Amino acid sequence: MTSLTTTVSNTEIAPRSSLWRHLRHVVSENPVTGVAFLLFAMFVVLAVFGPYLVPFDPLQTDTGPALQSPSAAHWFGTDHLGRDVFSRVVVATRLDLLISVSAVAISFVLGSVMGCFAGYFGGWTDRITGRLVDTIMAFPLFVLAMGIVAAAGNTVENIVYATAIINLPFYARMARAEVSIRRNAGYVQAARLAGNSELRVLFGHIFPNTLPPMMVQISLNMGWAILNAAGLSFIGLGVQPPAPEWGIMVAEGANFIISGEWWLVIFPGLALMLAVFTFNLIGDGLRDLVDPQRRT
Repeated sequence: MTSLTTTVSNTEIAPRSSLWRHLRHVVSENPVTGVAFLLFAMFVVLAVFGPYLVPFDPLQTDTGPALQSPSAAHWFGTDHLGRDVFSRVVVATRLDLLISVSAVAISFVLGSVMGCFAGYFGGWTDRITGRLVDTIMAFPLFVLAMGIVAAAGNTVENIVYATAIINLPFYARMARAEVSIRRNAGYVQAARLAGNSELRVLFGHIFPNTLPPMMVQISLNMGWAILNAAGLSFIGLGVQPPAPEWGIMVAEGANFIISGEWWLVIFPGLALMLAVFTFNLIGDGLRDLVDPQRRT
């Protein structure tokens, strides 16, 4: 009994240690990937714990003199209502990251399923998916997002849905292409001969091999989703004031930059740029982590 328990414990620990060993190898092979993961971890920490770490309530007015430049009391200065810009930039991380992750997750799941079925089964499934994707891609994507939000209402949920819709074609097309290439491969034929069902062959054997290029697309779309949310907020169709959001803060600060209050635009703009930069860098690392060939 003791030897059986030890064997089970070892089999549970082995995959975990193998995953951590592979992660260390990926990070050590490309130090830039390690920096990207550290920046991503920083954004996650700010999103989770940011509201508890900031020195002021991001919605509280008159925390200091209005339009005060950066100082020891207010690291990023104050805005026209006397709100602390540093607190608002940090707290805005949660909302922007939530919109980005939610939208990309929805588009990845729906687009991957649609593309996998289209590439594997073909026929009417492929035709319907292709026409739907072509219809979405026929519109300028940001203009389409504007139309969806304007018609449905500028709530956070509708911003997420609009962003997910405009990102859907990327995953559907990529999944369809990758599955079409692999559906008659040798290992797929072997899986069929072993008695696996078509769905098990598709999602258990083919789909994992389509993940490496899709991980790069996910990281890029995360950055685009943040830019899309900020762009909608900048033109007044996104998150509404007084909620702290990077796009809103840039839009509000644009009215004062001519008079010299540069910090109202610079700091939220830098946070937005750093977030997009992080997601663009992290793509290669995610691809290497999920690539089955890299683990061998």
